[in-house]
Amino acid sequence: MRHTLKDAKRIVVKIGTSSLMYPNGNINLAGIDELAFVLSDLRNQGKEIVLVSSGAIGVGMNKLHMQKRPSAIPEQQAVAAVGQAALMDIYNQRFLTYSQQTAQLLLTRDIVEFPTSRQNVMNTLEQLVQMNIIPIINENDTVAVEELDHQTKFGDNDQLSAIVAELVEADLLIMLSDIDGFYSDNPLTNPDATLYPHISTITTELMQKATGKGSSYGTGGMTSKLKAAQRVLATNSAMVLANGKHPKVIFAILDGQAVGTLFKEE
Repeated sequence: MRHTLKDAKRIVVKIGTSSLMYPNGNINLAGIDELAFVLSDLRNQGKEIVLVSSGAIGVGMNKLHMQKRPSAIPEQQAVAAVGQAALMDIYNQRFLTYSQQTAQLLLTRDIVEFPTSRQNVMNTLEQLVQMNIIPIINENDTVAVEELDHQTKFGDNDQLSAIVAELVEADLLIMLSDIDGFYSDNPLTNPDATLYPHISTITTELMQKATGKGSSYGTGGMTSKLKAAQRVLATNSAMVLANGKHPKVIFAILDGQAVGTLFKEE
């Protein structure tokens, strides 16, 4: 089944904050450069690439020399505003090293749920892809809020990446995180935990296994990733969850190698 991934043409790649930041709070420049190299090379191969990137608050904290993530919403939004600009500066610099043009899209959930604006987003993404430009998408953390009657947050970028994959009718979503895939238990605390190489259906039992949260910088845990996979499976597409420590793992995934966990109907 993995061999079919070689034929994936339109690919959404989601990179988590834990892959962009070191545990000490500094920016992982080597990882970002490697990601830019890989995605630029895939474009050179004729693949159509969309990048969903977390990291605005993590990079903002770094730029503002903050050791602890702020708890107040306005402060988080201010830090995200600083971080988003800084992150795009880094992305633009590294991608241009490989002669690859990028573009930025900041989205809120109400935009993709309102039919007219949803179509506008789809049109923009389609045009960028046709122009051989790699769109870099993040949630607009500077304005997104979660209220009962006006929900503008996606929840986290795992959900956003699955929605983007749906919008662009992607063949494959590659989700890069700080874990090698989906395990039967937390591999950090249980040495007997086993990796699931392939999951075709998201069951209640699997959801119960998905506990815990990612790094102190990110917001998405394993439950969030399963929900994203559920959305991807519903559109008869595929998703691979893998470790993003070395983004060149994307080459191995697209080569059909047994990397991470493949979510795909049998």
